Amino acid sequence: MQIRVDCYAGYRGEETPRRLILGSCRIGIVAVEDRWLAPEHRYFKLIGDDGGLYIIRHDTSRNVWELTFYTTQEARSHADGLQRP
Repeated sequence: MQIRVDCYAGYRGEETPRRLILGSCRIGIVAVEDRWLAPEHRYFKLIGDDGGLYIIRHDTSRNVWELTFYTTQEARSHADGLQRP
């Protein structure tokens, strides 16, 4: 799913997502949990101000952002509860 992403370019020029725009919804980024590189993509694991967990990727050759994974805070809490003895 293609999305819009507002970014902040730090002092080294690396863009960090600050807001996701999904249709008419705007989700602020509370935390960047992880980031990694693939040959043609940059990936970010993010926590939104709605409590959701998002994994997005940036296609650097086409300059396109995509949502690759999403789960709610409730789903994560439920899954954590199932894993604990």
